[in-house]
Amino acid sequence: MTDLPPPSALPEREGPIDAAMLADIRAANAPVVLRGAVQDWPLVAAGRAGAGATIAYLKRAPSAKPVGAIMARPEEGGRFFYNAEMTGMNFAKAQGRLEMFLDDLLHAASIANPPAMAVQSEIIPDVLPHLAAENRLPPLGPAIDRVAPRIWIGNRITVAPHYDVMENLAVCVAGRRRFTLFPPEQIANLYPGPIELTPAGTPVSVVDPRAPDLQRFPRFAAAWDAAQQSTLEPGDALYIPYCWWHGVESLESVNILVNYWWTQGVPAGTGSAYDAMLHALYAIKPLPPHMRAIWRTWFDHFVFETGGDPVAHLPPQARGMLGPVTPSLLERMRQILRQALSK
Repeated sequence: MTDLPPPSALPEREGPIDAAMLADIRAANAPVVLRGAVQDWPLVAAGRAGAGATIAYLKRAPSAKPVGAIMARPEEGGRFFYNAEMTGMNFAKAQGRLEMFLDDLLHAASIANPPAMAVQSEIIPDVLPHLAAENRLPPLGPAIDRVAPRIWIGNRITVAPHYDVMENLAVCVAGRRRFTLFPPEQIANLYPGPIELTPAGTPVSVVDPRAPDLQRFPRFAAAWDAAQQSTLEPGDALYIPYCWWHGVESLESVNILVNYWWTQGVPAGTGSAYDAMLHALYAIKPLPPHMRAIWRTWFDHFVFETGGDPVAHLPPQARGMLGPVTPSLLERMRQILRQALSK
């Protein structure tokens, strides 16, 4: 195990968030902490008043549907991760009423060494309609205004660095959360785990940033050099750009986060880039090295357009799938892909 110096702090901005601020932040394509972004939310006021007030506010109206919960034994140290053999996870799943989970969470706060417990990614209007109605972002633009917020509730837990194939606005409303962010290009230095077996849907780093084993994972030192870190207080938010890796530590006995995931600037009907990568693992990775090198060149030419427009020499009517992206063209591509994948 090797201790590393603290990473640099994330940049910050002050004051309530508005559409102009979000547009400016998104244009920079870099993470930023927004201090006091939602300081007027009733849930934030409850969060600042303490765990009891927070739980009471959430329980003011009964939950509209059951929720999923996860729990790990005390000896896991609050870290939701793989089991020792990496054949499964180190936590159990259950489903039940949110009120029962909240009672258990408040009871766990009085225990010296409680199990790690969390409710994650529940859609707030489906579970707690009063919460959605009383705690709203100001208008920030069509893409995010139509996003349903999600809630994350738990005690002192640690989530491994992972990424979202979306933009993310994470709002701390109770407790404190420490975020450690890594740029997408650090993927190799973060040692991603399995693709098909993940704690929550996307691959996670198998390095524990709290105690990295640099003999086993030496490249992580380079990732740490590129890392940025900050702790959010109730009312603060964090903008996380598309595909940035982020590890999260919840630092209090009761922590609540609300987040918004959205995709902007992508034509409607576009396929999943992640699915395309999976297909490339199936169709290109098994090829001999000299063949893979050819396909790297072709991807650079046709997909990433590193040499400019690959069909500038063709008349518009002859550009086909390489022409300007339109809904009808995307639908045509889907039909071709369905036929190809059915063979």
